[in-house]
Amino acid sequence: MEADISEMRNELQSRDSLWRRIQLECQQLHKELLKIKEYKNMQEIQIKHQSSCVQLTEQLENKNTELLLFAESQEHQEEELKKIRNHVYREEQSHCSEQERMKTEISDLTEELHHKEITIATIMEKASLLERQLKMELETKHKLLTEQQLLKFRYQVIKSENTHLKEMV
Repeated sequence: MEADISEMRNELQSRDSLWRRIQLECQQLHKELLKIKEYKNMQEIQIKHQSSCVQLTEQLENKNTELLLFAESQEHQEEELKKIRNHVYREEQSHCSEQERMKTEISDLTEELHHKEITIATIMEKASLLERQLKMELETKHKLLTEQQLLKFRYQVIKSENTHLKEMV
């Protein structure tokens, strides 16, 4: 994109340079025209250099035709230049708005990632807490089961002793 902009700027500079040359040539043509008018006013010189004057007049007409063509070309070039400048401006605006959109999107994604990280950390804390609670409950149940088995065993022993004592009695 920047290469296109640079190319367009180079084209603009070359067209501006061409315009300056045309203006300089116009000034020179204007000076030549003034000289020719001075020669026309002087009849003696006109008689001596009549053929030269005709040639200069033709040259002047050719230069005037060229000048008109250059002026038309310049108008066309100015229009093209205006179009190119507008295009460059639109491209720059588009580029800037795209950069802004991307910055906003990156900011939104960063914020979303931050929220997800907080959520993950909260979930991990809760999972750790639940895991500790579950371990404590399992240990408590294991102790209760152990005690219950011990009580059953004692009950069996006492029952057995009772049966044995009953038999003895």
